[in-house]
Parts: sequence; structure tokens; C-alpha cells
Amino acid sequence: MIVFTKRNLKLYFRNKGTVFFSLLAVFIIFGLYTIFLGDVWLDNSMGIENAQLLMNNWLIAGILAVASTTTTMGAFGIMVEDKAKKIYKDFYSSPITRASVTGGYLTSAFIIGVLMSLVALAIGQIFIITQGGELLGMEASIKVFGLILLNTITNTAMVGFIVSFFNNQNSFSTASTLVGTLIGFLTGIYLPIGNLPEAVQYIVKLFPASHGAALFRQVMMEKQIGIIFSGVPIEQLDSFKEYMGIIYRFGEHTITPFGSVAILVSTALVFYLLSGWNMSRKMIC
Repeated sequence: MIVFTKRNLKLYFRNKGTVFFSLLAVFIIFGLYTIFLGDVWLDNSMGIENAQLLMNNWLIAGILAVASTTTTMGAFGIMVEDKAKKIYKDFYSSPITRASVTGGYLTSAFIIGVLMSLVALAIGQIFIITQGGELLGMEASIKVFGLILLNTITNTAMVGFIVSFFNNQNSFSTASTLVGTLIGFLTGIYLPIGNLPEAVQYIVKLFPASHGAALFRQVMMEKQIGIIFSGVPIEQLDSFKEYMGIIYRFGEHTITPFGSVAILVSTALVFYLLSGWNMSRKMIC
């Protein structure tokens, strides 16, 4: 499985177009924020001081949730190409098990997702510094790295299951475009969740990647929120957090960070089983 994983990693990073398009959603979000969305959010910042510094961290947190989804999707393009060209038949004529092939696809996608998320984090930190902000502290950086691992594990499982149904590049490209478009809305980047209709808000709160975005925001915005909202009534602070998708509520119940982590872990376990089963089944056909 290790050799097969290395093979997939080499194929991915050798194709510069695949790497670029995996991060395209990240670049689009940066562009929209710089040209248009940033001014809109600041105009609706409710008079909060240093709102730009706060919103910059909010943006990067959301981008990290997006990056691990789009980059793992790009990584699974190798599997689709292997299926379309029937290359997997060559694997099975050699002494390699179907479990090793499936594990190699999942492992390489996970590694790619982590590496590209770290690239997105580095770009985001550079952006924050150029806007007058500060780098993440050591404790926050460790937490963010842990969240990158957790989110990438979850998104690898979910995306792997989705992609396992595709047998040609056309359907895969369509799905990639659709996912890249929807993920920004489902993680509350293009519009804060408080601006969405109630029914759509409910869907967002059920989407695992949204909980990943919320966890990133809780860590990356903690320092700025502590400074800006010092002395502000807790009700007003909670209202702001809920509006911006930093915390989620179902009725009167607030989802704790532990609850969001539990959702991500449970999703990862379920979809790893499903994706592994479906990949092996499809390879046999």
C-alpha cells in the first residue's frame, strides 16, 4: 500500500494543472473577498472596532475547511482516471490486494489534503500579516494543525465515497465543479449563516464540513473576539457568534466544540467504511 500511495502522490504533484485546480476554490474566495465581499461584510459589521482583523481570521478559517474538501477531490481524480482507462486491472495482475489499492487511494488523498491545507494556511497567514494582523500563537497553531488532520480525514472519507461512483472524467469534472461551488455556501463563506433562510441554515448545520469551519473559527478568532468583545454582554457575543457561524444552535441547544468533533469523527468512520466497500466493489466490476 505504501508503494501505491507514493505512486498516487507522484502522479498528483507531477500534474501542475491538477494542483492548481484543487486550490482554485481557495483562490476564488480570496479574490471575491478582496474585490467585493470584504467591503460588504465590513459595511455590515455592526460598528465593531477592528472588524477587518476579525473578519480576515474568519475568512481564513473558512478557507481551511474548504481546502481539505477540494484538494482531496482533486486527489481522487487519479482513481477516476485509473478506472476510466482500466489501469486498475494491471494492479490486480500483480501481487497487490484490492484492500491495498483502496487504502492507497484514501491515504494519498489524505496526505494531499493535509499538505495543501497547510499551503492554504501559510497563504492565509501571509494575507493576515499584510493586513496588519498577527500570526497565530503556538497553542493556536497546534490546535489548527490538529483540526486540519481531523477535517481532512473526514473530508477524504466523504469525498472518496462520492467519487467512487464515477467511472469517467466528464462526470468527475462536473461533480468537482459542483462541489467547489457549493462548499463555499455550505461552510458559510460567501454568506454568513445568519443571512440564510432558516431551512438552509438547518442544512448547513447538518453538513460535517460546516462544523469543521466552526471549529477553525473558534480557534483562529478567539484572541480577536476576546479583545473586541471585552465587556460586551454574553448574549450579544453569542448572537454574533451564531450569526457568523462560529457556533451552531439547534433550538435552545448549542453545539459544543466536543460535539462538533464527535460529528466529524462519526462521519469519518461511517464514510470510510462506505467508501472502502464501494471502491472495492466498483474495482471488481
